[in-house]
Amino acid sequence: MYLGLFFSLQGSVPFLVITTCGATVFGAFDSLEEIAAVCERHSLWLHVDAAYGGSALLSNRHRHLLKGIERADSVTWNPHKLLGVGLQCSAFLLRDTTQLLEQCHAANATYLFQTDKFYDLKYDTGDKSIQCGRRVDCLKLWLMWKALGSKGLEGKVDRVLDQTRYLVEEMKKRGGFRLIMEPEFVNLCFWYVPPSLRNQEDSLDFWTRLGKVAPIIKERMMKKGSMMVGYQPHGNRVNFFRQIIVNPDVAKEDLDFFLDEIERLAEDL
Repeated sequence: MYLGLFFSLQGSVPFLVITTCGATVFGAFDSLEEIAAVCERHSLWLHVDAAYGGSALLSNRHRHLLKGIERADSVTWNPHKLLGVGLQCSAFLLRDTTQLLEQCHAANATYLFQTDKFYDLKYDTGDKSIQCGRRVDCLKLWLMWKALGSKGLEGKVDRVLDQTRYLVEEMKKRGGFRLIMEPEFVNLCFWYVPPSLRNQEDSLDFWTRLGKVAPIIKERMMKKGSMMVGYQPHGNRVNFFRQIIVNPDVAKEDLDFFLDEIERLAEDL
């Protein structure tokens, strides 16, 4: 869980709370309902970073992960992540109706944005962003939505979460895989404990030795060209693998191969 309080100067009064839905490493979701209640009580701006996890709203089975997001003042969502919309496709949604973005970013450059147009100037979005001119991200999302429909997008979300759950259950059947935690989302973080380290947790150098396993397996899979999976330490946790499933077309056979390959690559460790 991540809850950020931003201060303009040390000792000043906080004005903004940032929550995360779908954290980068663990895929964790903050408790939006509880945090929103605190923000409303103290008149704090609530921002939800749902760049990764926001797509769960498209699933009737998984939208509960973002319960309370409707109480946010602003939301970030990147459909190019879980939904696979062409890079890049990002949205910044605001409840505010006081032309806040224009107040923050408008340069009022008359050679770019004329003020005597025959239509409502609120449709000139260029002067409301830092970039001023950019590609139309929403068109890519709109085209995918038109092609697949809401049910199609929901199916994409449900399938990757189903695949993640399948992988979790298969790991539990095998002796060497050890979950960091039960995943909330599609982030599956785990250690692989090779045969030589099993039942050795009481030894003084267990965690030091275990921290070297993931880099060795990663080197072997890359040199072999069979897979490419990331790993990293986190806090006091030594190196662990982080498997993220975002492709709804991945089959159970692919996931079985993933587990088998790790076991093969580490059988002599």
